Amino acid sequence: MERLSSTNLLPETFQGARDDLSMQLSIIWGQIKAPLIVPLLRVAVVICLAMSLMLFVERVYMGIVIVLIKIFGRKPEKKYKWEPVKDDIEIGNSAYPMVLVQIPMYNEREVYQLSIGAACGLSWPSDRIIIQVLDDSTDPTIKDLVELECQRWASKGINIKYEVRDNRNGYKAGALKEGMKRSYVKNCDFVAILDADFQPEPDFLWRTIPFLVHNPQLGLVQARWKFVNSDECLMTRMQEMSLDYHFTVEQEVGSSTHAFFGFNGTAGVWRISALNEAGGWKDRTTVEDMDLAVRASLKGWKFLYLGALKVKNELPSTFKAYRYQQHRWSCGPANLFRKMVMEIILNKKVTLWKKIHVIYSFFLVRKIIAHLVTFFFYCVVLPATVLVPEVEVPKWGSVYIPSIITILNAVGTPRSLHLMVFWILFENVMSLHRSKATLVGLLEAARVNEWIVTEKLGDALKSKAATKAPKKPRFRFGER
Repeated sequence: MERLSSTNLLPETFQGARDDLSMQLSIIWGQIKAPLIVPLLRVAVVICLAMSLMLFVERVYMGIVIVLIKIFGRKPEKKYKWEPVKDDIEIGNSAYPMVLVQIPMYNEREVYQLSIGAACGLSWPSDRIIIQVLDDSTDPTIKDLVELECQRWASKGINIKYEVRDNRNGYKAGALKEGMKRSYVKNCDFVAILDADFQPEPDFLWRTIPFLVHNPQLGLVQARWKFVNSDECLMTRMQEMSLDYHFTVEQEVGSSTHAFFGFNGTAGVWRISALNEAGGWKDRTTVEDMDLAVRASLKGWKFLYLGALKVKNELPSTFKAYRYQQHRWSCGPANLFRKMVMEIILNKKVTLWKKIHVIYSFFLVRKIIAHLVTFFFYCVVLPATVLVPEVEVPKWGSVYIPSIITILNAVGTPRSLHLMVFWILFENVMSLHRSKATLVGLLEAARVNEWIVTEKLGDALKSKAATKAPKKPRFRFGER
């Protein structure tokens, strides 16, 4: 039997139609390529190169500042007065300021004991501290467990208050705002905010409160995050690399140069008078913490970041949880920028230089351009130029600048430098979600106020690690 050719397997009419379709598409592509595609792609390349340059200059500037900080050793104790709060025999513990510790919660079955235990373990005169658990849980079982835990600590002599409300209006901002309305809060001078998965060391207040006591211009003292599950999987390692740069460089530079940075929403202590003067908590965006920080800064309050003070917390360990978190963190700042840009421009209490820093560096470059250029330039425009060889991208824009930006981002986590290639791929994937969220925030689209609480595993991580069968260590050069 003669071998059948592949062309004979298809009907002649189908084969002809397929050839005609390919030819028609080729003709259409040839007709629109020169007059339409090439000019549009060239414009896109110019715009993306301009955004890349803006991001590059910002990264280099912050890199230079952080090197100078390290060389000259500008520690917070040198810039601001710090000395322990002293005992007074005559007035006793009244010499210590009254501190409120707020712990907002929502169905935190896995971590509620950890966070409440850590807050109740803070070292401070017992009659000068109030622990306030703000429980927005919708699961009645979890609600009962949290209340029982609060009662257990209260029986040990801890001044702990369990607060609930009949709705979740405003989400976290709404809960914090309601908590500040309680009558006993009027006697408090400072408020420490700790999310449900945060576990401060006992000396947390001793290391933060003195800065606020001795420096009346300070409105906020922010601590650094320490990730307890960064080694759980490759995804948490990638997150650690991104967040380490934020804390090691961005927060440090903002604190040292302009005494301004975005409040991280937790692991920080606010002066209550500064919080009230700024207008308190607002739920108009999903970044109520950044909203408060910008408003307080516009009132003239200064912020201090303590990179040496670390508070343990947990990274999202599932992609779904991380994606929702990143949507909130990308959409919120863009939406806040839209709402506040004119308020910042018209403000008369801060200098022009600080306005430029907040609008250009803090919002435009870091919160908007950084997301958009990563996706549109590296994931859309550059691949498109492969199909259109008439459009050339200069080597400095396609190789040198991205390489330097990547290296500057990665130096914050030296132990993960060998994972840089994976991190680049991971960030490119996430740039799609972040860019979409940024545009949603700028345009105030449907999901602009979407708030999904980040899933936390807490003790489940430890039990999961304990149940894993021990593996024999092995080393294979090929696998490495």
